[in-house]
Amino acid sequence: MPYPVAKTRRSHMSRLFVVANLLVAFSAYAQEFEMDTIETSAGDLKITFIGHGTLMFTFGGKVIHVDPWSRLADYSKLPKADIILLTHEHRDHLDPKALELVRTEKSRVVLPEICSAMVKDGIVMHNGEIKTVGGFKIEAVPAYNLVHMRSKGVPYHPKGVGNGYVVTFGDKRVYVAGDSENTPEMKGLKGIDIAFLPMNLPYTMTPEMVADAVRGFKPEILYPYHFGDTDTSKIVDLLKDEDETDVRIREMK
Repeated sequence: MPYPVAKTRRSHMSRLFVVANLLVAFSAYAQEFEMDTIETSAGDLKITFIGHGTLMFTFGGKVIHVDPWSRLADYSKLPKADIILLTHEHRDHLDPKALELVRTEKSRVVLPEICSAMVKDGIVMHNGEIKTVGGFKIEAVPAYNLVHMRSKGVPYHPKGVGNGYVVTFGDKRVYVAGDSENTPEMKGLKGIDIAFLPMNLPYTMTPEMVADAVRGFKPEILYPYHFGDTDTSKIVDLLKDEDETDVRIREMK
């Protein structure tokens, strides 16, 4: 039965080619960005900390970009996206230039409805929706302000507009909060292994708010991100007695 064998070999070689290309792209940026590797039941999840609210996940030969921003990276040198997650419409989260560089005809862009006016052919997800995109289970979590306001009664991020996302990689559930405070929906999350929570004022959370959220849903690993000039030692100190959560500080100013 030579044909099935040849077909299998071609498929295997195709996967190797994809992985090789990813490795070449990663090697060019290995010294510029921090990276962590998380073991899952379906292989390693590689997290690239690009900065601010911008991340890149690599898993099973696929690449997921989160809020790519050209101010932080030369996206012509980074791997193209299989999936792009956009949390909301602010320019440091929705950057048309970065999207143009990282997106291909096959890329799938997941976004809240407010972003669809600027990004064509995206997959709109509303707060609370769950979809499977490119083989990944993705859950949209509300992202909004409770306390911090642009002016009286006008929050920096209104409820019902932006998304955070929970993405499942093997047996690991990764939550990227987007621009949000410690909302009831956030604190009610279950089974979160890794959480990225914003900590920049006046737009998102104080360290105390982040600590409150962590005590609510107890992620195994917390990465404060999008933290601007906030002193990250404060969140480390606030959570020093929370043995269930490992606080990891990376370059995500």
